[in-house]
Amino acid sequence: MFSERVQSRAARREATRERVLAAAERLFRAQGFGATTVRQIAAEAGVSAGTVMSVGDKDALLVAIFDGWIDAVHRARTGDDGTAPAPMSADVAVDAIMALFEPFIRYFAGDEELSREYAAIIVRGAHESAIFRNLALSLITEIAEALARAGLGGVDSGRAARVVHYAYLGILMTVSHGTIQEPDAVDQLREVVGFVVTHEGGEE
Repeated sequence: MFSERVQSRAARREATRERVLAAAERLFRAQGFGATTVRQIAAEAGVSAGTVMSVGDKDALLVAIFDGWIDAVHRARTGDDGTAPAPMSADVAVDAIMALFEPFIRYFAGDEELSREYAAIIVRGAHESAIFRNLALSLITEIAEALARAGLGGVDSGRAARVVHYAYLGILMTVSHGTIQEPDAVDQLREVVGFVVTHEGGEE
């Protein structure tokens, strides 16, 4: 009985958190991050301002919104069917790695104002994003697996995956500042991935 009550409270807290985040995202996208207040988020979510702040301040809410979407993309494509991964040519490996990145580039390019706010929050360091922690490890693992299938050894594939990941983060932050547009960002990242695959994979 006690365990059921604890689970019930935890479920209610999570439901409230999701409601607050959904309300915050609607308002951020409709009227802008700067124009949105905690009181407006509370009214939209049907909770008190104190409840909103228990989930996080505006900066924390925005980080959670971005991280939640990024995490959902990662989880949606994780799956092991039990079969050994087939080797890839360099061109196929580049395409496979770019397929990992393109949803994130499109997401950041889709709302430059919110992406710019998100990047600024991360740079200030007040709120840590999972994009640099567990989600980074997940993505680096996915990149390394594709590189290994293109012929890189274990240590080399891990090292090359980190190089590609850092390039991706730099391009993502550049997109969020509106310095380059989505097509140019994709092209630039493809150049980096192609360089790493061909020079590390032996097709020099």
